Amino acid sequence: MSSIPPFPNNVSTAPLLRLSLSKLLNRESDEVSRFTSACEDLGFFYLDLQGPGDAILDQSSKLFDVGEELFQLPLEEKKKYNFEHLKTYFGYKSMGATVVDGKGNLDRNEFYNVSKDDIFEIGTKWPAPDVIESRRDLLKSFMSSAYSIVTLLLELLNEHLHLPDGTLQSLHRLEARGGDQVRFIKAPPQPMDDQQIALGEHTDFGSVTVLFNRLGGLQILPPGADAEWCYVKPLPGHAIINLGDALVKFTNGLLRSNIHRVVAPPGEQASHTRYSLVYFNRPEDSVILRRLENSDRIPPLAENTTEEEVTSKDWILRRAMGSRPTVHGKDAYDLSRSRGTEALSQRVQPA
Repeated sequence: MSSIPPFPNNVSTAPLLRLSLSKLLNRESDEVSRFTSACEDLGFFYLDLQGPGDAILDQSSKLFDVGEELFQLPLEEKKKYNFEHLKTYFGYKSMGATVVDGKGNLDRNEFYNVSKDDIFEIGTKWPAPDVIESRRDLLKSFMSSAYSIVTLLLELLNEHLHLPDGTLQSLHRLEARGGDQVRFIKAPPQPMDDQQIALGEHTDFGSVTVLFNRLGGLQILPPGADAEWCYVKPLPGHAIINLGDALVKFTNGLLRSNIHRVVAPPGEQASHTRYSLVYFNRPEDSVILRRLENSDRIPPLAENTTEEEVTSKDWILRRAMGSRPTVHGKDAYDLSRSRGTEALSQRVQPA
């Protein structure tokens, strides 16, 4: 941590609210109001975990060390855990495996995705290197901590939306099969004369994302036709929380899943390897992603609108795998095939 250069103060940063886990746990009305505003306005916010979230801060710190150890494995060893031929995004994704923009450029980071269902022994047991296999208890503790935070946020949103008690929570049960995962990410320094997008612009696929960063590089695109990309500055003791496509679909666009991307870290940080740790929370596999009933706050569908009948599992597979040329060939370069709720996110009216 001490060797990381400071985040520069001469770059544009995103206007994320800083919320307190402690205050949300205590249902402090002003903090809950700020939370629901953040979910409707930007879909991104900082969550101060210090105090009640000390456990997950400690777990995340240990998992950053695991991530470094994991990605130090030889490439041929890591490739043994690439299971895309089995039509899954769990396991390893090498650098350059996905298309990131309309020019056909490829990504510049490695992923390793660990399934919640695997760790909790309710789904497929995926082969894994010893660095992962020997940390199953740590991964389970981290997942449990992250899931507890997600559950609190879903409870607060359920109340805000005036949905029947437990509606959102019932679509995200820990013991049910779903696409929840922990993702380890490594993005090495890029040549100064060839810095490109490391991870293309997108909205997240599921419901709630809990992200831990130490270096900059994450950028968001605020809503509006004239919006410009701005950095999200990592804050010690905080997670970065953002909403995903599922909550947009459940609320017919009332809640936001903001467009974001990853580029080289700014300033002196650009010379350092960027590691990230993420918990992606997603609806259960069989849940249909469509507007929820029984809420007087969720706007109605536009007249003559027919919603797509797509399950959470199929939606995530389409979005996670759709831009991989090794899976979809030349179709992977047509990014419209793997789009999510980006158009709703930007809230730009068509001309």
